[in-house]
Parts: sequence; C-alpha cells; structure tokens
Amino acid sequence: MEVADVNAHLHTPYSFSAFARLSDALDQAAQEGVKVVGINDFYSLDGYAEWKREALKRKLYPMFNIEFISLNAEDQQAGVRVNDPNNPGRTYLSGKGLAYPVILEGECAEQLAEVRGESNAHVQRMCGKMNEILDKIGAGFRLNFGEIERELTKGSIRERHLAKALRMKVAEKFGDDRAAMADFYETVFNGKPLKSSLDNPAAVENEIRGNLLKAGGGAFVPEDPKAFLPMETVKKIILAAGGIPTYPFLADDAKGGFTDFEGDLEKCAETLRKRGIWSVEFITTRNSVEVLEKYAGYLHDRGFVVTFGTEHNTPAMEPVKLSARGGAELTERLKYINYCGACVVAAHQDLVEHGEKGYVDAEGHADTEHRDEFIVRGDRVIKSVIA
Repeated sequence: MEVADVNAHLHTPYSFSAFARLSDALDQAAQEGVKVVGINDFYSLDGYAEWKREALKRKLYPMFNIEFISLNAEDQQAGVRVNDPNNPGRTYLSGKGLAYPVILEGECAEQLAEVRGESNAHVQRMCGKMNEILDKIGAGFRLNFGEIERELTKGSIRERHLAKALRMKVAEKFGDDRAAMADFYETVFNGKPLKSSLDNPAAVENEIRGNLLKAGGGAFVPEDPKAFLPMETVKKIILAAGGIPTYPFLADDAKGGFTDFEGDLEKCAETLRKRGIWSVEFITTRNSVEVLEKYAGYLHDRGFVVTFGTEHNTPAMEPVKLSARGGAELTERLKYINYCGACVVAAHQDLVEHGEKGYVDAEGHADTEHRDEFIVRGDRVIKSVIA
C-alpha cells in the first residue's frame, strides 16, 4: 500500500486559524505534497462545503472533523488532568469523519448551537473587560465586538480574535511610531514590557493573549460551566453527526512531562476503551519522535484508529506537512500509522454517505475486528480522489 501524506487536524477561519482563507490551507497542503486534509474547527461544521469543493479542485481527499471542549465530572472531582494541563476534568474531544452533507439535527444540533453561542458570549464578556482597560488608560479607541465578528470571523469567535483585533487597532493608531507602540503595550500590560518584536504579529498576539486574556490578565473572564458539555453529551453529538469520537493526546510536553491521565499509557488506553473511544490523534509538533513511536505505535497495535495533525489554530504559520517537535521528521512507521487511520476515516465517511454503517455505529460501537478491511476500502476511496 502506497502511503500518502496526511494532515487530519487543521483549523480554518471558521474557528481561528493561521490561514487568512480556508483555501490558503489547501494551497499550502498541495504545495507540500500533503494529499489527505482534515478540517477540524471548534464547534463548527460550517466550513465543510467549501472544504470539500476546494479540496477536490486540488485533488486532495477531504476529511470532515470537529472539535469540542468537554467536561468529565469524575476526572474533575478526582483532580485528574486529562488533555488540558491546567484544568482537571476538562477534556478536548474531536469527531472524525462526520457525515457530509451534514445530518445533525434535533436536540444534538440545538446543543451544538447553544455551546457555540455560549463560547461566543464568553469572548464578548472579555471584549467588554478589554474596553474597560482601554478606557482606563485613555487609549483613545475601543474594540467593537460586532465589527470583530463581521470582519475577522465566520461566526465562531475565539479569544485569539480579540488579541488580533487589539494588535490591528494599535498598529492603526500608532502607524510607524514604534516607540509609542511599545509604550502602549507596556501600559496595557500593566507595566510589563513587550518581549516580542513588533515585526512578529503572531508573537505580539500571543503576548496580548497571555497578558490580558488568560488567567491573571486584566480582561480574563472565568468560563461559565455552560460552555462545557459533559463528555458523554459531546460523544452523542459526534455520533449523531455521523462521526467517530476521537481523543486528542497531549503526550509529552517540552520538559518530557505528561498529564495524570496520559502518563500511564496502558491504563489510559483501557480507560478510553471503557469510555467507548476507539480513535485517537496527536498534534505531532508538540511531541518527540520517540514518544510518538511509543504512544501511537502502542495504540495502533491495540486496535485504535490513530491520526496526526498540526492544528494551525494560532497566529503562527507552520508547515502543513507533519513533523515532530523541533521539525524532526516522522518515521516511516508513523507515516504508515497515520495513513491507516486516515483510511479508516475515509472508509467510514464513504459508507455513511451511502447510508450504510461506518466504522462506528449509532451507539458508538467500533468495528475493530474489521479494521484492516476498512483500511483497504479507505485506501481505494482516497486513491480515487488523489490519483
């Protein structure tokens, strides 16, 4: 089986993205030889039509995914950090291979709309606090939430949009006066000077976010519990949308540390199985090749569907072609595991599109005994598009 390059987790402007346009992500994928591409926006299926149309134009195979932040009450009560290193119980979940055309309706569609609305409302509350700070320091301008929504987003508003909006307003106000710009940031950061170069917009936005919008920052607003659906509810939404519930691993951080949930790989895999999650993913730029080999290899060998991606949900532009931490190249085995996972998702998408049962059924039971058959079928589906 000839292995194609896959990036199964890409955020687009339908949530927040390094790419100004959805098509930019696909152009870069095509230029770098990545043949299978997965849209993976927070709380949004809105980009699917454009993703499919533009991917097929470029002979790329499109995967239809989504991402949620959920809450597992049991882990929260036990103080277990899952895949959010700072908030026990908070659990990111993706859905892979959702049905397109979209089939989500009824209560599950309403729940998705409500959690997305609450997420947007949370950012609006932070925008209000940001304006209070700007008024207090006599900035001479304010942020217009409606304008941000219209001009910088496609409906889903993230705190990163606020950081971008503030950077743009500062640049507009001060023009080429770099000293005045630096003084402004030091003032708005409550006496903390800007560390990044003004020529690096992504780094400046990250500092705005870190100093103002995260815990301890002047515009920080604690998230309402309504912003996080229970993990079981998120799984039901993903299944109702025709997708495969997928656990995103953090795996090793830059210091070699792991969260409580992920540190014991064997126990972690068993817990995921008990929770009915038979698909996992890794954002490979976070991890060492050695840890990816250990974790992805172990999970693949034990029947999990394993895929990799890059996210691109920060202002920083990176390659779409996968690498490990520090730009280290993935091994051939890792590329094979990733492609096998993409093949299962492609077979699932194809079956569901034709009204048949995919890799997981409506109750979330995975057909692990026939995973190899899904890989063969998915390989045919992908090759029929990218050839």
